[in-house]
Amino acid sequence: MTEKKIPRLFGTDGIRGTANQWPMTPEMVAKIGQAIGLVLQNWQRRGASQIRKVVIGKDTRLSGYMIEQALASGLNSMGVYVQLLGPMPTPGIGYLVRTMRADAGIVISASHNAFQDNGIKIFGPDGFKLPEEMEREIERLVANEDLGKKLPPSKDIGRTKRIDDAQGRYIVYVKNTFPLEFTLDGLRVVLDTANGASYKVAPAIFEELGAEVIQLGDAPNGTNINDKVGALYPAKLAEVVREYRADVGISLDGDADRVIMVDDAGEIVNGDHILGICALFLKRKGLLKKDTLVVTQMSNFGLEKKMNENGIQVVKTGVGDKYVVEEMRKNGYNLGGEQSGHIIFLDHTTTGDGCVAALAVLAVMKETGKTISELNSLIEDVPQVLINCRVRHRKDVADIKGYAELIRDIEKKLAGEGRVFVRFSGTEPVIRILVEGPDKRAITSYAEEIAQLLERELS
Repeated sequence: MTEKKIPRLFGTDGIRGTANQWPMTPEMVAKIGQAIGLVLQNWQRRGASQIRKVVIGKDTRLSGYMIEQALASGLNSMGVYVQLLGPMPTPGIGYLVRTMRADAGIVISASHNAFQDNGIKIFGPDGFKLPEEMEREIERLVANEDLGKKLPPSKDIGRTKRIDDAQGRYIVYVKNTFPLEFTLDGLRVVLDTANGASYKVAPAIFEELGAEVIQLGDAPNGTNINDKVGALYPAKLAEVVREYRADVGISLDGDADRVIMVDDAGEIVNGDHILGICALFLKRKGLLKKDTLVVTQMSNFGLEKKMNENGIQVVKTGVGDKYVVEEMRKNGYNLGGEQSGHIIFLDHTTTGDGCVAALAVLAVMKETGKTISELNSLIEDVPQVLINCRVRHRKDVADIKGYAELIRDIEKKLAGEGRVFVRFSGTEPVIRILVEGPDKRAITSYAEEIAQLLERELS
């Protein structure tokens, strides 16, 4: 029989799409649940129970109810027992799948996207994202197998139940990443939870440690997740920090796996600065493994320069926290992340965790006695220009006449004080041109020159 082909289900961060459109329809999600169930039933894993168990959490999107039920139904039909955790940050699933000894953890979320999108992220029993070969097997089963013929007998159908104390378990776990000898007493925190998954757990974490919390984005209604709030929109947070004379602002995205902060002067503290603050602190304490920080190609050149000045090696990966985690696990590093706010402390977490990262910065403040604005000033960003060009077709830019010569000429002019980085987007018909250097006017000119060449050849 000829196998039929369908578009790839899994992207760089699970399955994602518009709710009630392929692949986020109830029928398709149920089939994906069946495929996941079959993979788990066939997975010979040491120490695994005879009864396969999956925990499912979600963010606050309206479509989460529909997808949760369809997914649980598909898993149950394959004999898998399901435990529903309700609204829960993505990193919370990475933690609970391990402590609850489940075979997999699933997050129903489209992260920082608008409410009409939704997605499915899958964690293995170790709390890390599923390996790619298992994702490909799920895709194969959905595309080419009649899963109805593989259903177990009626007596072996799985069950679904709700776990009422999951949020409390996660709150205790996150608090335990903060040094026991410190509290947050006397600290005024403005917290933006993006009307998302962390709207209950995040304020509890900081309040229980002693902080005074002023909360934004804490009234989810199913359609306002990430709507001009959260980590992608820190300007409102900065305004409130200044208004209330707060010590720090913390902005999470819809599923709370990323964080952007604001200092006491109302200035943005992005992922690069959070990484820099924490790397310098861990290095001084002898806790930065192999004196290495893992970042992506999008990180600012100023971060790398500051790290190198302090004896910290910087390893760069492709764009995406998935690739950062892979590099960290492969070589035994314990700190890495992205400028966008995915910060991974592999000693504590298996994926980006906005609350853990924010607490790490607050711990540095407590131990050093410095304000976050003082810490933020340690990293001096090199001016950066990013141009996104829409393209009609893709081809290797190295094959474009004059491209290599132009890049060489620009790099020669930058003289080691900046860089050029060009890549196609993984999610839209766009090529991104990033140029960094000490002179903003010059790098703007360089970026525009590259854009004009690529637009001529690719549009």
